Amino acid sequence: MAKRRLNKQQQWRIKKIQSERTERAARKERVVDRQLDGSELGTEQAGLLIAHFGQQLEVEALEGERKGRSVRCFARTNIDTLVTGDRVIWRPGAEDTGVIVARGDRDSLLQRPDNFGQLKPVAANIDHIILVIAPEPEPHDNLIDRYLVAAESTGIPAVILLNKSDLLDEFNSPNIEALIARYAALGYPVVQTSAQQDDQSQHRAEQIEALVKAKTCVFVGQSGVGKSSIIQTLMPDEAIRVGALSESTGKGTHTTTTARLFHLSCGGDLIDSPGIREFGLWHMTPQEIEYGFREIRPLIGNCRFRNCRHMAEPGCAIESAADDGRISAERMHSFRRILADMAEQQARGLSL
Repeated sequence: MAKRRLNKQQQWRIKKIQSERTERAARKERVVDRQLDGSELGTEQAGLLIAHFGQQLEVEALEGERKGRSVRCFARTNIDTLVTGDRVIWRPGAEDTGVIVARGDRDSLLQRPDNFGQLKPVAANIDHIILVIAPEPEPHDNLIDRYLVAAESTGIPAVILLNKSDLLDEFNSPNIEALIARYAALGYPVVQTSAQQDDQSQHRAEQIEALVKAKTCVFVGQSGVGKSSIIQTLMPDEAIRVGALSESTGKGTHTTTTARLFHLSCGGDLIDSPGIREFGLWHMTPQEIEYGFREIRPLIGNCRFRNCRHMAEPGCAIESAADDGRISAERMHSFRRILADMAEQQARGLSL
């Protein structure tokens, strides 16, 4: 799939931003070099990147005298992009400062495209993605499928968490039960819970803890489904502001402003970031979208024509699977809609 073509104003803006970043990096590197040359830094030690604040990074010391403490660090410019969750090697400086000199290997990397079609790392070394949905705002198959395609493309397992289950009633239950049954049939784990305080709160907290224990996870999902409330359930002492659901619109508000890794008392880690609210898929190829649908994946390459668009062409293996029920009508609709949206984004990018 072709990349978006940028107009002159966008090209100028990108060059300006890159020039400013280069100059800031050069100034920072000069400071770091002086520290290194002057032997102002301590010995190398392991750390975990737990937050990102522009040019500064917050690293948790994993060994040495400062073990367990947070240190504000700069990074050498020869290191690839660093994100929350990265394992790093750093050298301590004066007080609680330091310099990151190397990045460890990543087990996984979650990325999303920026406005210019470039992939941007969001978080590293994630064990699974927890996709949160709720009866309100109403969950939509297509949005869920987009998250799952993004998860499948990274190879990071996904879990579907139905929050606010106390809002299930005779009107919305049939649709939601049918929705989660479709994903359970595809092998996606589905858990139901609620952040509401009542007699079942302890049981619900234990359900959520079981999902994150001894793992590093991220929560994704549309606004208003209660992601921040779930985090507060896991970490009641953390000062995380919870966005209220608008009574007039039924839409929530984004509240988290900085990607950060939290340690959980149950033994797991949690990364919360505004960069994983939504995932655009228009940077992907149709073949990658096909791969992102579990029930379509085994059919890849089985169509009569190599350039089959899966839109009623003769000999289409995916159409045949939809006709005989191996692919649900809802998932097939999502698949086609995602492909159509990608084509529209591509056409829009080429017309700029």
